[in-house]
Amino acid sequence: MTHYGLPDGYVQIAFSGGRTSAFLLHQILDANGDLPERCVVSFQNTGREMPETLDFVAEVGHRWGVHVVWLEYRPDAPFFEVVGHNSASRDGEPFEALIKKRKYLPNQQARFCTAELKVRTAKRYLVSLKWDRWSNIIGIRSDEPQRLNKPKPKDRWIDLMPLAAAGVTRRVVADFWTKQPFDLALPNVGGNCWLGNCDGCFLKSEANIAAFTRDFPDRAAWWERMEDDVTGLTKTAASAQFSKRYSRKEMRTYMDRQGDLALSGTADFCQAREGECMA
Repeated sequence: MTHYGLPDGYVQIAFSGGRTSAFLLHQILDANGDLPERCVVSFQNTGREMPETLDFVAEVGHRWGVHVVWLEYRPDAPFFEVVGHNSASRDGEPFEALIKKRKYLPNQQARFCTAELKVRTAKRYLVSLKWDRWSNIIGIRSDEPQRLNKPKPKDRWIDLMPLAAAGVTRRVVADFWTKQPFDLALPNVGGNCWLGNCDGCFLKSEANIAAFTRDFPDRAAWWERMEDDVTGLTKTAASAQFSKRYSRKEMRTYMDRQGDLALSGTADFCQAREGECMA
């Protein structure tokens, strides 16, 4: 349990709302007991999380007796708001407000949505508590080398990754949840929750976006509407799409035409599994 001991000073425990970060939180609670006041468990809601994710975050807090601070981005000072399970946005309101402010869309090369909706929203909240420096404990596993090798942030905090240090893999996390009395009520496919985090995130594989477009047309419509709303406001056509390879309208039209046949194999899609498309 030495991997999960709390460092000195202020500590942020990042809770994304998924199984891995919840597992991390469980291990920290198991190793340390009740968290001291110098620790904050934060969940930044973009408004595009599945309702099951919001329910899971609330249940984790209730069952494990830990206070989770729910935060959302706001376009005006102080640029964040503390919310809760009942008041949290459920139709992309924080994300839409950010897009309207920027007047262009994030994409794989410009992920300002993560920076603003999650990272800086948490930072602004913690600075409002008069924190100057802190440790940020994040749920990156040992089998995620593409995330482990990213440059360290040059900011007020240092990132700590105890799951990676402890050799925790996707399988370890999946096995843990099979033994618990509750779970995130979203599919676990080989340890991958393809509906986790933002429902139609452009970082997900094209096959996953296609399945999302087919299975959740009402939720997929939000992403298409964002592209429609931004068109004409941006300097380039690429800034009006979440992906340089396709628009969400094109994906919807394709899935309407092809249906289940489109998902019977992976040849039609770049990013068939996960990771950035290199085509």
